[in-house]
Formats: sequence, structure tokens, C-alpha cells
Amino acid sequence: MTQTRRQFLKTTALTTAALGLASAAPAWAQSVDEDELLKPGPLGDKILGDENAPVTIIEYASMTCGHCANFHKRTWPDLKKDYIETGKVRFIMREFPLDPVASAAFMLARCAPQEKYFDIVDIMFEEQRAWAFTDNPYQSLLDFSKQIGFTQESFEECLTNQGLLDAVNAVRERGANEFGVNSTPTFFINGEKHSGALSIEEMGKIIEENL
Repeated sequence: MTQTRRQFLKTTALTTAALGLASAAPAWAQSVDEDELLKPGPLGDKILGDENAPVTIIEYASMTCGHCANFHKRTWPDLKKDYIETGKVRFIMREFPLDPVASAAFMLARCAPQEKYFDIVDIMFEEQRAWAFTDNPYQSLLDFSKQIGFTQESFEECLTNQGLLDAVNAVRERGANEFGVNSTPTFFINGEKHSGALSIEEMGKIIEENL
């Protein structure tokens, strides 16, 4: 059922069940059709790195996923410095929100200036507990959004964009239905699926095997 923007704005409570979908430990690797996987969703892909890099990593993440936040705090800085900025890895971030608050966070990242997308995602993961896990996540996210350049008007305009919400949900649904994503974070490294918050050692080993 398509969620209306009114329902979306009213639904702010985080559920333990939804967050429980996150996966803490890596699972066995599986492969998918890489050509299909690389086709961008309705919003286009957010990409960092050389388009001709020998390794492509796609991450499906939820902004309210604690394991995703841990990955972006502990593994991401080294992955970016050692592999993305050196031309070895092209990195693609895709939305897989586990709850309405995660959807809202992704929508805000998409509404911000394009060049700020990854910076805002980094800040959101870094400050996740300040805006995601509160008694009033809507107000907390509004307060947080003002720190990254939104006004109340631009915040509400973004979160009442039904087309944007539908597109974020479409990315999630395609990831689940076509590529078997059922937890976050899930990574596809040159088409091979890896679930869980991989350490830089684990990810580096996989990357090196694909160079």
C-alpha cells in the first residue's frame, strides 16, 4: 500500500521490530545479476569515486540502523581514503529505510544540494542518536535539519513530496524483491552480496581479491 504524505508525517515512532531487521554479523556471500544491479533507481544513484574503478561497491543502508552508523563511523573513513580516493573503488549509496524516520532522513539528504549528499549522510550517521532515537523523532529531525541548512518551510516541503517518498520506497522495494536485500547494511561488491557492518579488514580483503 502506498503511504500518503499525511500518514508519513504523522508516523514518527521508531519500532523495535523494524530496527531488528538490521544485521550485525556478515553472512555468506551471494551473487546477483550485476548488469541489473547497476541500473539506477528512479532518483538516480549517489556515487563517489572513479567511474572506471575496478571495484564497485553498492551499499543498501537505513539511516536509523545502528550497524550502518557503526560502519560509517569505523570503516567508511578508511574505505574512502584508501580505496575510493585512490581510484580503486566506485561507491554507490542506496536507500533501504527500515522505518518512516529513516525515510525522512533520506528524503532530506536528497533535498539538500547534490554535492552535499554524502556529507549530510555522514553527519546523520555520526549524530544518529541525537535525532533518531528520541520520544519525538519528528521534532528532533526538524531541529537537526536546521543545523544542516533547512528551514521549517523547506523541511516540510521536502517531507511532503509524495513523489520523492515513493521513489525512496521504490529503491527499497527493488533492493528487496530483485536483489534479496533483507537487512542493513547490505553490500554488493562487484555483484557479490555481503550482509553486515564489514570491518575495513574484511572489506579490504574482498576488494583486493577483485583488483
